[in-house]
Amino acid sequence: MLSWDETSNITSQRWESSADWLRQRAWVEIDVGAIAHNVRQIKHLLSPKCDLMAVVKADAYGHGAVTVSQTVLSAGASWLGVATIPEGMELREAGIKAPILVLGATYSPEQIRAMAKWELMPTICTPQQALVFSETLGEDDASATAGAVRDADATPRGVHPLPVHVKLDTGMSRLGVSYSEADAFVQLIRSLPNLKIASIYSHLATADSQDQTVMRQQQARFEQAIGACNHHGSLPRLHFANSAATFTDPSLHYDMVRVGLGIYGLYPAPHLRPVVDLKPVMQVKARITQVKNISAGTGVSYGHQYIAKQPMRLAVVGIGYADGVPRCLSNHMKVLIRGQLLPQVGTITMDQMMVDVTAVPEVQPGEVVTLLGRQGDHQIGADDWAAICGTISWEILCSFKHRLPRLTVSRSLETRPEKARY
Repeated sequence: MLSWDETSNITSQRWESSADWLRQRAWVEIDVGAIAHNVRQIKHLLSPKCDLMAVVKADAYGHGAVTVSQTVLSAGASWLGVATIPEGMELREAGIKAPILVLGATYSPEQIRAMAKWELMPTICTPQQALVFSETLGEDDASATAGAVRDADATPRGVHPLPVHVKLDTGMSRLGVSYSEADAFVQLIRSLPNLKIASIYSHLATADSQDQTVMRQQQARFEQAIGACNHHGSLPRLHFANSAATFTDPSLHYDMVRVGLGIYGLYPAPHLRPVVDLKPVMQVKARITQVKNISAGTGVSYGHQYIAKQPMRLAVVGIGYADGVPRCLSNHMKVLIRGQLLPQVGTITMDQMMVDVTAVPEVQPGEVVTLLGRQGDHQIGADDWAAICGTISWEILCSFKHRLPRLTVSRSLETRPEKARY
């Protein structure tokens, strides 16, 4: 019998059956109620004319791209951002109709045809790429038209013209044409018969820093570039802000913001916490598989990196680094059992870890252990793990492997949005 079951507050869940849920050694819970809450909170920061693109690349940062996309669109997001063509195809196959921007680079004719077929929008960042796109689409259009002449029932396929998004490098030194070449680049694309510019955008390198020097330099470069482009007709949609910039200054919002981490309830930096009320979406849980007593001087796990200093009650927990728990957390992390923070001890192994449960000696196999998430008054976040491992919370979220089933839940978390405190 489970003495601590956080699912008592769940209003809905998606699982094959309750029996199936009980068989799981470890799993990830995705709170769609928290996702919807976060979207509404973020939308409250934006002007009515500013759209929200939810960034759902990398399987929505490990949260499940289809479920997250459906939820954010219902809550008020209007665009989706992915990194690759297969990520976009997955969403289209799930019946999602919203505009999808592929943020990564695409060059080959096969990729171009796939984007046209699946109605995905590419990022264009070099003249050569733009020419290949236009030529490929022109050739395919000609072939389809010829086929239609031969076969009256044939329907030419293709997008006329294909919407593309121009990426400017204003200081990230990653994808993008230099901001100083934006005018000529935009003129080139506008001259090509099979492409139309849907937006011009750039990406910030240091938006999460309290020192805004670099961010403001990038903003000035972006303004310079779009000012030059404005001489040749009306400007398309403009977008510049990631999560941190969205939470920092409305002047960075333009026509649309691209928010990833904030959707999932985490802050890009501690100083941004007062701006918006976000709720963590992901919880990671596992079950105790064995409980045993060990004596003082007993080594625990590989390498005996932990030696018990006194008699100890030890719980073995069915989750390890192959599931996405970083090995660098060994002997440094805590978990929640029965609402209490308890130390993990010994080296985290591929499929298991050990926890000192001396403070709650009555725990039994089958009880739930919360590794990320809340029990009672305590919350363990991805940023806590990131601080221990010297990494970022983005990496922590993306690390949980698919052998951990995703359980979709919805808890009552909604609060009235407060006025933004920039």
